[in-house]
Amino acid sequence: MPNPIEDLKKRKDGLDVLADIHRYAREGYESIDPDDFNLFKWYGLYEQKPKGGGHFMLRIKVHGGHYTATQLREVGLLANQYARGFGDITTRQAFQLHWLRIEDVPDIFSRLERVGLTTVGACGDIMRNVTNCPVAGCDRHEIFDAQPDVLRVSKHFLGNREYSNLPRKYKVSISACAVNCTFPQINCVAFVGVPHGPEGVAEEGYNIYIGGGLSTAPHFAKPVNIFATRDQVLDYAVAITEIYRDHGGRDRRTRARLKFLMDDWGPEKFREEIAARVPFEPYPASGHPLREAHHDHLGIHPQKQDGKCYIGVTVKIGRITGDQMLGAADIAERYGSGRLANTISQNFIVFDIPEERVEEAAAELRALGFDIGETTVKSDCVVCTGKEFCNLAVTETKGLMSEVISYLEQNVTWDRRIRVHMTGCPNNCGQQVISDIGLQGASTKIEGREVECYDFHVGGGLGEDASFVRKIARRIAAEDVKLGVANIVRAYQQTRSNGESFRDWTRRYSDEELAQMIGVVDVKVKYGAQAGS
Repeated sequence: MPNPIEDLKKRKDGLDVLADIHRYAREGYESIDPDDFNLFKWYGLYEQKPKGGGHFMLRIKVHGGHYTATQLREVGLLANQYARGFGDITTRQAFQLHWLRIEDVPDIFSRLERVGLTTVGACGDIMRNVTNCPVAGCDRHEIFDAQPDVLRVSKHFLGNREYSNLPRKYKVSISACAVNCTFPQINCVAFVGVPHGPEGVAEEGYNIYIGGGLSTAPHFAKPVNIFATRDQVLDYAVAITEIYRDHGGRDRRTRARLKFLMDDWGPEKFREEIAARVPFEPYPASGHPLREAHHDHLGIHPQKQDGKCYIGVTVKIGRITGDQMLGAADIAERYGSGRLANTISQNFIVFDIPEERVEEAAAELRALGFDIGETTVKSDCVVCTGKEFCNLAVTETKGLMSEVISYLEQNVTWDRRIRVHMTGCPNNCGQQVISDIGLQGASTKIEGREVECYDFHVGGGLGEDASFVRKIARRIAAEDVKLGVANIVRAYQQTRSNGESFRDWTRRYSDEELAQMIGVVDVKVKYGAQAGS
């Protein structure tokens, strides 16, 4: 079956659309060639919902999540000028702006470039933003600071036409975080930091995992029994990317991600192909286990730099106003070094604050509308864009998650971390399949009327004992979601054993028992009962 996107890329590389973007900005939205909407993604531009409405979403890359107050201030100014005063932090540590017009884009690109930010490769069939631990270089518990390796890999691939036509999106994580906060197992390629290699190799480096990804067919990345020293990371990144470029599926978009090539080949063949492309004999993997990912570095913590602290700041539903960006940039400069970072869970970090001023800085961040606590409802909730802007979503998500958070804050004592993720369609941008409580948007008809609802899942998690969620209930009415989450959290709190995690607790019960604990019913049952009463 012909693949129209592959045909398009043969005719025109995605990186070649930049001149057209500038031309369309002069000539107006109506002049845009429909084919070029697909290629706009190579520069971070998507048509936002509704298609044909003339507005765009723009994704701004932030290598490893780390940026400066000057850069944040510019994003805030752009949000206020062009994006109706707000933006979103993404699950790959980037920023998104909405409501942009094609006429706005050249000025936005120019201003981002002036402060060292880019949108090149933020979307499209290309290497996306390379993620890293947001507290790399500052965390007292990190294995080592991986940010130099992230920047070396990002620089090599940025705008590189050797790798600008991959079969599909391509996501890479490079991190030496002690708690795997970048969720390496759901990346196409993950370099997971370990303190040394196999026996006889004392150098710091990474075990390599390949073939992760979510969407409608979630896969965990598999170990390929390779340890990469830090000076080998770029060679391995190039080799794996070339393998994907040359052998990844191109006939069907639904089978084009790297995870499907891993399915076809298996780890052993993948290792052989990698070994044939690097200029050295690969070391076997280090014996260090893959640690479970279980927090986002929120709250106030001492840094490895004496006398300095960082503050992990919670952003409710990942949505941040332009004025909040400007205020956070000012606080980062007045109290710290002006360094910040975004997290995988849509929050951010402010660095290098003297111990004696950290409470003062935290108070100013709270005054901007942010939370600081390590264990809060807001900090545990992740949510995709939803149908407000996304053409694929079938439900509204940001507003609903905000309601869920408010309800839980008022009605449940949140005494332990429980990750609640919401996504507005089966594509899993909200990463619900790896959450403790996962909510996936759906739609059903009641008496000819479309009604938004959610499928309810539990028990996901990462690490050596990784598991995807179990679906325990279908078609819960959107207005009942908050009740269902509250009910099952209370059930956990009342029956857990000492120190038992939410995921381990769910394993003690059948799907039917857990569904009973939710205490809300299928929307068709709900409305059917009302109609018959």
